[in-house]
Amino acid sequence: MARAPERADAIWLAGICLSRFLMALVFTSYAAVLPVLQKEWDMSAAAAGSVASAFQIGYAISLVTWNLLADRIGARPVFLWSSLAGAPAAMAFALFADGPLSAALLYGLTALLIGGNYTPGLILLADRFPPATRGRATGFFLAATSIGYAGSLLLTGLVLAHSGWRWALIAASLGPVAAAVIAAWSVRGMPTRIHPRAAGQGFASEVLRNPGALLLIAAYTFHSWELLGMWAWTPAFLSAALMREGLDLGRATGGGARVTALFHLTGFIASLTAGYLSDRFGRTTVIIAMLSVSTTCSLMFGWLTAAPFWVLLLVGLVYGFSAVGDSPVLSVGLTEAVAPHVLGSALALRSLVGFAAGAAAQSAFGVVLDVTNTGRPYTDWGWAYGLLGLGGAAGLASTVWLRMRPESRRLARGLR
Repeated sequence: MARAPERADAIWLAGICLSRFLMALVFTSYAAVLPVLQKEWDMSAAAAGSVASAFQIGYAISLVTWNLLADRIGARPVFLWSSLAGAPAAMAFALFADGPLSAALLYGLTALLIGGNYTPGLILLADRFPPATRGRATGFFLAATSIGYAGSLLLTGLVLAHSGWRWALIAASLGPVAAAVIAAWSVRGMPTRIHPRAAGQGFASEVLRNPGALLLIAAYTFHSWELLGMWAWTPAFLSAALMREGLDLGRATGGGARVTALFHLTGFIASLTAGYLSDRFGRTTVIIAMLSVSTTCSLMFGWLTAAPFWVLLLVGLVYGFSAVGDSPVLSVGLTEAVAPHVLGSALALRSLVGFAAGAAAQSAFGVVLDVTNTGRPYTDWGWAYGLLGLGGAAGLASTVWLRMRPESRRLARGLR
Protein backbone atom coordinates (compact mmCIF):
# COMPACT_ATOMS: atom_id res chain seq x y z
CA MET A 1 0.00 0.00 0.00
CA ALA A 2 2.94 2.33 0.72
CA ARG A 3 4.26 1.99 -2.81
CA ALA A 4 1.49 4.02 -4.43
CA PRO A 5 2.17 7.22 -2.42
CA GLU A 6 5.91 6.74 -2.92
CA ARG A 7 5.42 6.34 -6.67
CA ALA A 8 3.20 9.43 -6.76
CA ASP A 9 5.83 11.41 -4.86
CA ALA A 10 8.52 10.24 -7.27
CA ILE A 11 6.50 11.23 -10.34
CA TRP A 12 5.65 14.61 -8.84
CA LEU A 13 9.30 15.24 -7.91
CA ALA A 14 10.38 14.28 -11.44
CA GLY A 15 7.98 16.84 -12.91
CA ILE A 16 9.13 19.63 -10.59
CA CYS A 17 12.77 18.79 -11.33
CA LEU A 18 12.19 18.70 -15.09
CA SER A 19 10.59 22.14 -14.98
CA ARG A 20 13.56 23.42 -13.00
CA PHE A 21 16.03 21.88 -15.47
CA LEU A 22 14.33 23.53 -18.45
CA MET A 23 14.11 26.92 -16.73
CA ALA A 24 17.83 26.76 -15.92
CA LEU A 25 18.74 26.61 -19.61
CA VAL A 26 18.58 30.41 -19.79
CA PHE A 27 20.74 31.05 -16.72
CA THR A 28 24.16 30.45 -18.28
CA SER A 29 23.41 31.24 -21.92
CA TYR A 30 24.88 34.74 -21.64
CA ALA A 31 28.04 33.43 -19.95
CA ALA A 32 28.46 30.88 -22.75
CA VAL A 33 28.54 33.53 -25.50
CA LEU A 34 30.22 36.27 -23.43
CA PRO A 35 33.62 36.33 -25.20
CA VAL A 36 31.93 36.68 -28.61
CA LEU A 37 29.52 39.37 -27.37
CA GLN A 38 32.37 41.23 -25.70
CA LYS A 39 34.03 41.60 -29.09
CA GLU A 40 30.76 42.09 -31.03
CA TRP A 41 29.52 44.86 -28.73
CA ASP A 42 33.00 46.21 -27.82
CA MET A 43 32.44 45.73 -24.08
CA SER A 44 34.98 46.10 -21.28
CA ALA A 45 35.03 43.36 -18.64
CA ALA A 46 33.21 45.73 -16.27
CA ALA A 47 30.43 46.31 -18.83
CA ALA A 48 30.19 42.59 -19.57
CA GLY A 49 29.97 41.86 -15.86
CA SER A 50 27.20 44.43 -15.45
CA VAL A 51 24.94 42.45 -17.80
CA ALA A 52 25.44 39.34 -15.69
CA SER A 53 24.87 41.44 -12.58
CA ALA A 54 21.60 42.78 -14.00
CA PHE A 55 20.36 39.20 -14.16
CA GLN A 56 21.37 38.51 -10.57
CA ILE A 57 19.82 41.76 -9.29
CA GLY A 58 16.59 40.99 -11.13
CA TYR A 59 16.66 37.46 -9.76
CA ALA A 60 17.19 38.68 -6.21
CA ILE A 61 14.21 41.03 -6.47
CA SER A 62 12.19 38.27 -8.09
CA LEU A 63 12.91 35.80 -5.32
CA VAL A 64 11.98 38.31 -2.64
CA THR A 65 8.69 39.20 -4.32
CA TRP A 66 7.61 35.65 -5.16
CA ASN A 67 8.65 34.31 -1.74
CA LEU A 68 6.67 36.94 0.14
CA LEU A 69 3.67 36.08 -2.02
CA ALA A 70 4.19 32.38 -1.28
CA ASP A 71 3.69 33.00 2.45
CA ARG A 72 0.44 34.81 1.75
CA ILE A 73 -1.20 33.00 -1.15
CA GLY A 74 0.69 29.68 -1.17
CA ALA A 75 3.71 28.30 -3.00
CA ARG A 76 1.70 26.44 -5.66
CA PRO A 77 0.21 29.45 -7.53
CA VAL A 78 3.48 31.35 -7.21
CA PHE A 79 5.45 28.48 -8.76
CA LEU A 80 2.95 28.26 -11.62
CA TRP A 81 2.57 31.98 -12.40
CA SER A 82 6.29 32.65 -12.34
CA SER A 83 6.99 29.75 -14.68
CA LEU A 84 4.39 31.01 -17.15
CA ALA A 85 5.63 34.62 -16.99
CA GLY A 86 9.26 33.73 -17.57
CA ALA A 87 8.82 32.10 -20.98
CA PRO A 88 8.09 35.21 -23.13
CA ALA A 89 10.69 37.30 -21.27
CA ALA A 90 13.44 34.78 -21.96
CA MET A 91 12.56 34.69 -25.64
CA ALA A 92 12.51 38.51 -25.82
CA PHE A 93 16.07 38.60 -24.47
CA ALA A 94 17.24 36.13 -27.11
CA LEU A 95 15.51 37.92 -29.97
CA PHE A 96 16.01 41.61 -29.20
CA ALA A 97 19.21 42.13 -27.17
CA ASP A 98 21.61 44.11 -29.38
CA GLY A 99 24.01 45.76 -26.95
CA PRO A 100 24.97 45.85 -23.26
CA LEU A 101 22.11 48.17 -22.27
CA SER A 102 19.31 46.24 -23.99
CA ALA A 103 20.87 42.95 -22.86
CA ALA A 104 20.97 44.12 -19.25
CA LEU A 105 17.34 45.29 -19.37
CA LEU A 106 15.95 42.18 -21.08
CA TYR A 107 18.12 39.68 -19.20
CA GLY A 108 17.23 41.44 -15.95
CA LEU A 109 13.52 41.32 -16.85
CA THR A 110 13.79 37.59 -17.49
CA ALA A 111 15.33 37.11 -14.07
CA LEU A 112 12.69 39.32 -12.49
CA LEU A 113 9.93 36.96 -13.63
CA ILE A 114 11.40 33.47 -13.16
CA GLY A 115 12.38 33.47 -9.47
CA GLY A 116 9.13 31.80 -8.43
CA ASN A 117 10.30 28.62 -10.14
CA TYR A 118 13.05 28.23 -7.52
CA THR A 119 12.44 28.90 -3.83
CA PRO A 120 8.65 28.37 -3.92
CA GLY A 121 9.61 25.00 -5.36
CA LEU A 122 11.70 24.43 -2.23
CA ILE A 123 8.65 25.28 -0.12
CA LEU A 124 6.59 22.74 -2.07
CA LEU A 125 9.29 20.14 -1.36
CA ALA A 126 9.36 21.01 2.36
CA ASP A 127 5.58 20.62 2.52
CA ARG A 128 5.62 17.25 0.77
CA PHE A 129 8.70 15.45 2.17
CA PRO A 130 9.52 14.78 5.87
CA PRO A 131 12.94 15.76 7.32
CA ALA A 132 14.26 12.21 6.95
CA THR A 133 14.13 12.43 3.13
CA ARG A 134 13.93 16.19 2.58
CA GLY A 135 17.65 16.60 2.00
CA ARG A 136 17.59 13.97 -0.73
CA ALA A 137 14.55 15.51 -2.43
CA THR A 138 16.08 19.00 -2.25
CA GLY A 139 19.28 17.57 -3.68
CA PHE A 140 17.40 16.24 -6.70
CA PHE A 141 15.75 19.61 -7.25
CA LEU A 142 19.03 21.52 -7.15
CA ALA A 143 20.76 18.80 -9.16
CA ALA A 144 18.21 19.48 -11.90
CA THR A 145 19.30 23.11 -11.76
CA SER A 146 22.97 22.18 -12.15
CA ILE A 147 22.32 19.87 -15.08
CA GLY A 148 20.25 22.66 -16.62
CA TYR A 149 23.23 24.99 -16.39
CA ALA A 150 25.39 22.32 -17.99
CA GLY A 151 22.80 21.68 -20.69
CA SER A 152 22.64 25.40 -21.41
CA LEU A 153 26.40 25.63 -21.90
CA LEU A 154 26.50 22.52 -24.08
CA LEU A 155 23.53 23.61 -26.19
CA THR A 156 24.66 27.22 -26.50
CA GLY A 157 28.23 26.26 -27.32
CA LEU A 158 27.09 23.83 -30.01
CA VAL A 159 24.66 26.24 -31.68
CA LEU A 160 27.16 29.11 -31.39
CA ALA A 161 29.75 27.19 -33.39
CA HIS A 162 27.32 26.52 -36.26
CA SER A 163 24.81 29.38 -36.31
CA GLY A 164 26.14 32.29 -34.25
CA TRP A 165 25.34 33.82 -30.89
CA ARG A 166 21.77 34.94 -31.67
CA TRP A 167 20.56 31.45 -32.50
CA ALA A 168 22.48 30.11 -29.50
CA LEU A 169 20.49 32.38 -27.19
CA ILE A 170 17.21 31.48 -28.93
CA ALA A 171 17.90 27.78 -28.48
CA ALA A 172 18.55 28.23 -24.75
CA SER A 173 15.43 30.39 -24.33
CA LEU A 174 13.21 27.59 -25.58
CA GLY A 175 13.90 25.94 -22.21
CA PRO A 176 11.70 28.30 -20.16
CA VAL A 177 8.92 27.89 -22.73
CA ALA A 178 8.91 24.13 -22.15
CA ALA A 179 9.39 24.66 -18.40
CA ALA A 180 6.11 26.57 -18.24
CA VAL A 181 4.23 23.62 -19.75
CA ILE A 182 5.83 21.10 -17.37
CA ALA A 183 5.19 23.35 -14.34
CA ALA A 184 1.50 23.59 -15.21
CA TRP A 185 1.31 19.79 -15.52
CA SER A 186 3.20 19.18 -12.26
CA VAL A 187 1.01 21.31 -9.99
CA ARG A 188 -2.34 20.54 -11.58
CA GLY A 189 -4.85 19.36 -9.00
CA MET A 190 -2.57 20.18 -6.05
CA PRO A 191 -4.16 21.97 -3.10
CA THR A 192 -2.84 25.41 -2.22
CA ARG A 193 -1.39 25.24 1.28
CA ILE A 194 -1.05 28.36 3.44
CA HIS A 195 0.49 27.94 6.89
CA PRO A 196 -1.37 29.86 9.63
CA ARG A 197 0.51 32.44 11.68
CA ALA A 198 0.33 32.19 15.46
CA ALA A 199 0.29 35.30 17.64
CA GLY A 200 3.79 36.49 18.52
CA GLN A 201 5.40 34.23 15.94
CA GLY A 202 6.11 36.65 13.14
CA PHE A 203 9.10 37.25 10.89
CA ALA A 204 11.07 39.23 13.47
CA SER A 205 10.86 36.62 16.21
CA GLU A 206 11.18 33.55 13.96
CA VAL A 207 13.92 34.81 11.64
CA LEU A 208 15.60 38.06 12.68
CA ARG A 209 16.02 36.89 16.28
CA ASN A 210 16.89 33.33 15.27
CA PRO A 211 20.72 32.93 15.33
CA GLY A 212 20.60 29.62 13.47
CA ALA A 213 18.59 31.08 10.60
CA LEU A 214 20.77 34.19 10.40
CA LEU A 215 23.99 32.16 10.27
CA LEU A 216 22.55 29.92 7.54
CA ILE A 217 21.54 33.03 5.58
CA ALA A 218 25.03 34.50 6.07
CA ALA A 219 26.67 31.28 4.87
CA TYR A 220 24.38 31.23 1.82
CA THR A 221 25.25 34.85 1.05
CA PHE A 222 28.97 34.17 1.02
CA HIS A 223 28.39 30.92 -0.89
CA SER A 224 26.52 32.93 -3.54
CA TRP A 225 29.37 35.45 -3.82
CA GLU A 226 31.77 32.63 -4.64
CA LEU A 227 29.48 30.44 -6.76
CA LEU A 228 27.74 33.06 -8.90
CA GLY A 229 30.98 34.88 -9.59
CA MET A 230 32.58 31.62 -10.67
CA TRP A 231 29.66 30.63 -12.90
CA ALA A 232 29.62 33.97 -14.72
CA TRP A 233 33.30 34.14 -15.59
CA THR A 234 34.62 30.57 -15.87
CA PRO A 235 33.55 30.09 -19.54
CA ALA A 236 35.49 33.25 -20.45
CA PHE A 237 38.47 32.13 -18.36
CA LEU A 238 38.60 28.76 -20.09
CA SER A 239 38.18 30.48 -23.43
CA ALA A 240 41.26 32.59 -22.64
CA ALA A 241 43.17 29.46 -21.67
CA LEU A 242 42.22 27.77 -24.96
CA MET A 243 43.25 30.86 -26.95
CA ARG A 244 46.68 30.59 -25.32
CA GLU A 245 46.87 27.13 -26.88
CA GLY A 246 46.22 28.55 -30.35
CA LEU A 247 42.45 28.36 -30.84
CA ASP A 248 40.66 31.29 -32.46
CA LEU A 249 38.03 33.27 -30.54
CA GLY A 250 34.98 31.41 -31.88
CA ARG A 251 36.36 27.93 -31.26
CA ALA A 252 37.81 28.90 -27.89
CA THR A 253 34.47 30.39 -26.77
CA GLY A 254 32.54 27.27 -27.73
CA GLY A 255 35.19 25.08 -26.12
CA GLY A 256 35.13 27.11 -22.91
CA ALA A 257 31.35 26.76 -22.72
CA ARG A 258 31.47 23.01 -23.25
CA VAL A 259 34.20 22.44 -20.67
CA THR A 260 32.36 24.60 -18.12
CA ALA A 261 29.33 22.39 -18.76
CA LEU A 262 31.37 19.49 -17.37
CA PHE A 263 31.91 21.50 -14.19
CA HIS A 264 28.16 21.97 -13.88
CA LEU A 265 27.68 18.22 -14.31
CA THR A 266 29.91 17.66 -11.28
CA GLY A 267 27.65 20.16 -9.51
CA PHE A 268 24.73 17.94 -10.50
CA ILE A 269 26.44 14.97 -8.86
CA ALA A 270 27.29 17.11 -5.82
CA SER A 271 23.67 18.14 -5.33
CA LEU A 272 22.53 14.52 -5.43
CA THR A 273 25.17 13.25 -3.04
CA ALA A 274 25.43 16.22 -0.65
CA GLY A 275 21.71 16.21 0.17
CA TYR A 276 21.84 12.48 0.88
CA LEU A 277 25.04 12.77 2.94
CA SER A 278 23.58 15.59 5.01
CA ASP A 279 20.57 13.40 5.85
CA ARG A 280 23.01 10.82 7.25
CA PHE A 281 25.90 12.80 8.72
CA GLY A 282 24.51 16.26 9.45
CA ARG A 283 24.03 19.58 7.64
CA THR A 284 26.97 21.59 8.95
CA THR A 285 29.37 18.66 8.48
CA VAL A 286 28.71 18.60 4.74
CA ILE A 287 28.62 22.40 4.35
CA ILE A 288 32.00 22.80 6.07
CA ALA A 289 33.56 20.09 3.92
CA MET A 290 32.28 21.61 0.67
CA LEU A 291 33.24 25.20 1.54
CA SER A 292 36.73 24.14 2.60
CA VAL A 293 37.39 22.61 -0.80
CA SER A 294 35.72 25.32 -2.89
CA THR A 295 37.60 28.10 -1.10
CA THR A 296 40.89 26.37 -1.80
CA CYS A 297 39.93 26.02 -5.47
CA SER A 298 38.95 29.70 -5.74
CA LEU A 299 42.30 30.78 -4.36
CA MET A 300 44.29 28.70 -6.86
CA PHE A 301 42.13 28.32 -10.01
CA GLY A 302 42.83 31.69 -11.63
CA TRP A 303 46.60 31.24 -11.37
CA LEU A 304 46.45 28.12 -13.57
CA THR A 305 45.73 29.86 -16.89
CA ALA A 306 49.16 28.88 -18.26
CA ALA A 307 49.06 25.36 -16.80
CA PRO A 308 48.45 22.30 -18.98
CA PHE A 309 44.77 22.17 -19.82
CA TRP A 310 44.31 18.82 -18.12
CA VAL A 311 45.30 20.47 -14.83
CA LEU A 312 42.67 23.17 -15.37
CA LEU A 313 40.12 20.48 -16.15
CA LEU A 314 40.93 18.44 -13.04
CA VAL A 315 40.85 21.40 -10.65
CA GLY A 316 37.73 22.75 -12.36
CA LEU A 317 35.85 19.50 -11.86
CA VAL A 318 36.64 19.57 -8.14
CA TYR A 319 35.75 23.28 -8.04
CA GLY A 320 32.39 22.71 -9.73
CA PHE A 321 31.56 19.86 -7.36
CA SER A 322 32.45 21.63 -4.12
CA ALA A 323 31.07 25.09 -5.01
CA VAL A 324 27.60 23.62 -5.61
CA GLY A 325 27.61 20.87 -3.00
CA ASP A 326 26.73 23.09 -0.07
CA SER A 327 23.77 24.71 -1.85
CA PRO A 328 21.08 22.03 -1.24
CA VAL A 329 22.25 21.58 2.34
CA LEU A 330 22.04 25.31 3.07
CA SER A 331 18.53 25.29 1.59
CA VAL A 332 17.19 22.31 3.49
CA GLY A 333 18.85 23.58 6.66
CA LEU A 334 16.86 26.79 6.50
CA THR A 335 13.60 24.85 6.11
CA GLU A 336 14.43 23.18 9.44
CA ALA A 337 15.67 26.28 11.23
CA VAL A 338 12.53 28.41 10.77
CA ALA A 339 8.80 27.82 11.24
CA PRO A 340 6.82 26.88 8.09
CA HIS A 341 4.62 29.99 8.18
CA VAL A 342 7.63 32.31 7.73
CA LEU A 343 9.70 30.07 5.45
CA GLY A 344 8.83 32.09 2.36
CA SER A 345 9.85 35.32 4.08
CA ALA A 346 13.09 33.74 5.32
CA LEU A 347 13.88 32.54 1.81
CA ALA A 348 13.06 36.02 0.52
CA LEU A 349 15.62 37.61 2.84
CA ARG A 350 18.17 34.96 1.97
CA SER A 351 17.56 35.43 -1.74
CA LEU A 352 17.85 39.20 -1.53
CA VAL A 353 21.21 39.25 0.21
CA GLY A 354 22.54 36.11 -1.50
CA PHE A 355 21.86 37.08 -5.09
CA ALA A 356 22.79 40.71 -4.42
CA ALA A 357 26.14 39.39 -3.24
CA GLY A 358 26.40 37.26 -6.38
CA ALA A 359 25.65 40.28 -8.57
CA ALA A 360 28.28 42.33 -6.76
CA ALA A 361 30.80 39.51 -7.16
CA GLN A 362 30.26 39.29 -10.91
CA SER A 363 30.80 43.03 -11.37
CA ALA A 364 33.71 43.11 -8.94
CA PHE A 365 35.34 40.23 -10.79
CA GLY A 366 35.19 42.22 -14.04
CA VAL A 367 36.61 45.33 -12.37
CA VAL A 368 39.52 43.35 -10.93
CA LEU A 369 40.18 41.86 -14.39
CA ASP A 370 40.35 45.32 -15.93
CA VAL A 371 42.64 46.62 -13.17
CA THR A 372 45.06 43.69 -13.16
CA ASN A 373 45.41 43.34 -16.95
CA THR A 374 46.74 45.79 -19.54
CA GLY A 375 44.25 44.76 -22.22
CA ARG A 376 42.55 41.85 -23.95
CA PRO A 377 42.88 38.92 -24.11
CA TYR A 378 43.19 38.76 -20.32
CA THR A 379 46.12 36.78 -19.01
CA ASP A 380 45.99 37.46 -15.25
CA TRP A 381 42.93 35.89 -13.59
CA GLY A 382 44.30 34.91 -10.19
CA TRP A 383 43.37 38.06 -8.28
CA ALA A 384 39.79 38.01 -9.57
CA TYR A 385 39.23 34.39 -8.54
CA GLY A 386 40.95 35.11 -5.23
CA LEU A 387 38.28 37.71 -4.57
CA LEU A 388 35.69 34.92 -4.85
CA GLY A 389 37.69 32.84 -2.38
CA LEU A 390 37.20 35.49 0.29
CA GLY A 391 33.47 34.75 0.12
CA GLY A 392 34.06 31.04 0.51
CA ALA A 393 36.22 31.64 3.57
CA ALA A 394 33.56 33.87 5.16
CA GLY A 395 30.89 31.23 4.48
CA LEU A 396 33.09 28.62 6.13
CA ALA A 397 33.49 30.80 9.23
CA SER A 398 29.71 31.34 9.43
CA THR A 399 29.03 27.60 9.29
CA VAL A 400 31.65 26.75 11.92
CA TRP A 401 30.04 29.36 14.19
CA LEU A 402 26.62 27.77 13.59
CA ARG A 403 27.97 24.32 14.41
CA MET A 404 29.22 25.61 17.77
CA ARG A 405 25.78 26.98 18.69
CA PRO A 406 22.86 24.99 20.19
CA GLU A 407 20.58 26.01 17.27
CA SER A 408 22.47 23.55 15.06
CA ARG A 409 20.71 20.74 16.96
CA ARG A 410 17.47 21.64 15.14
CA LEU A 411 19.00 20.49 11.86
CA ALA A 412 18.61 16.97 10.43
CA ARG A 413 16.83 15.51 13.47
CA GLY A 414 19.67 16.51 15.81
CA LEU A 415 22.56 15.77 13.46
CA ARG A 416 24.72 18.83 12.98
